[in-house]
Amino acid sequence: MPRWKSVGAALLRVLAVWAVSTLTMLALAGILPDFRLQSADGDSTTRIAITAASGAGAFGLLSALVWPLLVRALLLVPAFVLGLLVFVLNGSLLLVALNLIPDGRGAAEPETAVVVAAVMSAASSATSTFLTVRDDGAYRRRLARLADRRQGSRRRRGETGGPPQPPGTVFLQLDGVGHDVLRDAVRPRGNRPPIMETVAGWVDTTHTLTPWRTDWSSQTGASQLGILHGSTEDVPAFRWYEKESRQVIVSNRPTSAAELQRRAAARTGDEGLLTVDGASRGNLFTGGAEELALVLSVAARRGRHNRSRSGYFAYFRDPANATRTAGSFLAEIFRELGQSARARLRRETPRVGRGGLYPFIRAFATVVERDVVVAAVMGDILSGRTAIYADLVAYDEVAHHSGPRSRDTHQVLRRLDRSVALIAKVVEHAPRDYRIVLLSDHGQSPGATFADAYGRTLEDLVRAGCALPVPRQAGRTGRTGGHRPAVAGGGAEAREAARAALRRPERDGEGHGPSDPVVLASGNLGLVSFPDVPGRMSREEIDRRHPALLRTLADHPGVGFLLIRSERYGAVVLGADGAEHHLDTGRIVGRSPLAAFGDGAVAAVRRTARFPNAPDIMVNSAYDPATGEVHAFEGQIGSHGGLGGAQSHPFLLWPIELSPPTRPGEQLVGAERVHAVLRRWLREADGPQVPSPQVPAPQVPASEESRLLGDVTAASPAASPPLPDKTR
Repeated sequence: MPRWKSVGAALLRVLAVWAVSTLTMLALAGILPDFRLQSADGDSTTRIAITAASGAGAFGLLSALVWPLLVRALLLVPAFVLGLLVFVLNGSLLLVALNLIPDGRGAAEPETAVVVAAVMSAASSATSTFLTVRDDGAYRRRLARLADRRQGSRRRRGETGGPPQPPGTVFLQLDGVGHDVLRDAVRPRGNRPPIMETVAGWVDTTHTLTPWRTDWSSQTGASQLGILHGSTEDVPAFRWYEKESRQVIVSNRPTSAAELQRRAAARTGDEGLLTVDGASRGNLFTGGAEELALVLSVAARRGRHNRSRSGYFAYFRDPANATRTAGSFLAEIFRELGQSARARLRRETPRVGRGGLYPFIRAFATVVERDVVVAAVMGDILSGRTAIYADLVAYDEVAHHSGPRSRDTHQVLRRLDRSVALIAKVVEHAPRDYRIVLLSDHGQSPGATFADAYGRTLEDLVRAGCALPVPRQAGRTGRTGGHRPAVAGGGAEAREAARAALRRPERDGEGHGPSDPVVLASGNLGLVSFPDVPGRMSREEIDRRHPALLRTLADHPGVGFLLIRSERYGAVVLGADGAEHHLDTGRIVGRSPLAAFGDGAVAAVRRTARFPNAPDIMVNSAYDPATGEVHAFEGQIGSHGGLGGAQSHPFLLWPIELSPPTRPGEQLVGAERVHAVLRRWLREADGPQVPSPQVPAPQVPASEESRLLGDVTAASPAASPPLPDKTR
């Protein structure tokens, strides 16, 4: 297009946005009693229109010029709070704009100004993005300019240059989505399309779907540490008690995540998967990346240089993003309240309590964190980063409380599919080719909680076996989700991310007496430690001190097996009716307690048994192979963390031009192996490229595509890819 036509089209879009803003201001002045655009004596219609146009123009200029400076000045504000503060600041800019109108014709009460500013920002942003998206040429030119601008910034910092770049790689982790769930989500359902249409278009055409198996600890802390840093050594669970430091380590606690990352780097001698021009978004760990946003292992840092929160500021510097996300946030809260009420009215079982702060935590995970992470990834794509790893936690959070295959989680999967489509769409405009790899860190297994099924928590059972007092309410059953939480806190990753965003202090572990057992849970995996006994207690010592404990646990119908250490036999697995499996010698008494848990269970438990921080007793819940159900020791009806069912079987969806992750007939086992595969794929990007078929362009809904430009504009400097023939 000739330059004069391009400039003319841009000018027309500016005028259209100005006109919409003016009309919006006029409409609000007629609706809101505390907002006026005329003098006390009244004005003509023409005069009021001129006043509205002046106010809209002044507000637009202030938003364009002053807003980025205000956001930059607020780097020390807790990141999540910024999303709320945006509305106050936006209202303040509107008051300033009204004061610039001659003769004092514009006036509004402060609370009214906040509403007016939010509506005007949303209207102008929607108009601008709609016009740009409708004009395909302008849409592509704007994305190209964003890519050129980010590339230019990186060239000035000396980060790019030389010959054309090899393909980059985007790793998108769909947290908690098991191989079975994804496989079903990409299949047509009768006459209805698949739940995940974009991903369905990739499977068996441009991508290959491969399952992999986790270690015994099937949870994000272990899996993501292994994937990003190459080591899951001495990570027995999501949370555990360390006798040497007398502390509870919790994987999604910022200080614990930082320590786990430090230990992994020390063991491997490497900083991680993303050390070469990488970006880490929404993860527990950095992976060695320099570009960080919403990364918990660095969230404990304070001050301007905490780049883990940069994604919030990059996203919310556009007030329209704050308005849009706030609206979706509120809608998600009401959606959860409605779904929870429906489950209670229908008396659905199993069911857990979903009150308190949970609706807000769910909205944070499914809306705020999703929007910020996706926007950051799109920014990374446009700036041409070599390797990007991002975690989308929405499914995992909802599945814990609604079940892995509920209607609630199907809605979340549809929205995740749209996020994948948006990212793939931006790849078309990237300065380099990109490969998109989808993967998960674990699955989820369904089942009633241990407390709901048996009327007492694991801690109650342990205390009874130790002849310690047990709470009076223990033993009451009901299957209504009304029981107190099983043990020590929920394991959902989004909770600590929300606390970090609010800059809330970390919570200490549960209080206990000096000789009381510490009982912790990671889904259907329980950990029992005796803090007054140094080192790992042996079976013989446990029997001397608490002669009824091991049999109380092993013979309980809700317990699958125990792992303990024997002075005589080494690592021993105990089951019901005196069954034993001596892992060091292979000797089995009766039927192996691990038989029901399938291939790989023996190797997984044997590996964990040698961890220095393995607890005195590890308890895995019972597992029903016919239904795939387990019993979480936490308040979750979709759980992960131990052995049993779908929780141990995540997926890897990889472009067909990459080398297969395993040899024919082999299984991909353990996050450390996945790390090695991803490293190999990053190295392959520098070698000869194998031609591959064209990827079908994703069909992004108009409502989602219209918000794309706003999200990309707000994204932090990060990376860039291409789609049809560029995305794999």
